[in-house]
Amino acid sequence: MKVSIILPSAVIIFMAVVVGAMVNKGAETLDLFGGERGAVSFPHHAHQTILGDCNTCHALFPQKLGSIQELIQAGELKKKQVMNGHCKKCHREMKKAGEKTGPTACSTCHHK
Repeated sequence: MKVSIILPSAVIIFMAVVVGAMVNKGAETLDLFGGERGAVSFPHHAHQTILGDCNTCHALFPQKLGSIQELIQAGELKKKQVMNGHCKKCHREMKKAGEKTGPTACSTCHHK
């Protein structure tokens, strides 16, 4: 009798976790602050699919739109730290490994 209660409960909890993870993916594309060079249209879902782990990026900055700009203004991130030390670095490493990757030229991502 306990199995008939435990198993359905476990299935419901598992489904709630899976659905919750799927729903909280954020926007498909985000317009990020890009400094003087202009905004960056960031393909968020594509990065989630390729990287699989949100902390690959979000260990550096919170999951909140505008957080990069806020951290730079607060002096907690250096200007261009995310772009040079994170985005371009990852793209170059993937390219070097022979994997399909994103751009490394500024004008490809930044749009005035």
